[in-house]
Amino acid sequence: MLMPNKVKHRKVMKGKRRGLATSCNSIDFGDFALKAVECGWITSRQIEAARVAIMRAVKRGGRMWIRIFPDKPVTKKPLEVRMGKGKGNPEEWVCVIKPGRVLFELGDVEPTVAREAFRLASHKLPLKTKIIGKGDELR
Repeated sequence: MLMPNKVKHRKVMKGKRRGLATSCNSIDFGDFALKAVECGWITSRQIEAARVAIMRAVKRGGRMWIRIFPDKPVTKKPLEVRMGKGKGNPEEWVCVIKPGRVLFELGDVEPTVAREAFRLASHKLPLKTKIIGKGDELR
């Protein structure tokens, strides 16, 4: 699973997810990309599941870039614990996603293969996505 080696603060606040993505909102490395349309959190397990789905679809041909990284800890309290007594322990790592953020990129593959790979990967993610190309290759 993806997780940072070291963080400044072990527990962070929940935060807000309003607004549009100002960085990582364009294709920089590959020819095709999977772009988020709505906001949400993506866990490290979901990123890994989408990565595996893409690699299986392209049969390890071409190149793939993962443009997101889970760097936010999410805490949970144990089951059947009374209210109070402080915040729970970090249980998982998530990446905050805003609309317009590029999640994955593919290069050196056919447009039909890229479309099918991103379709399979989008089923593993908890938010709506769209497939974009550098020019008009996907249309």
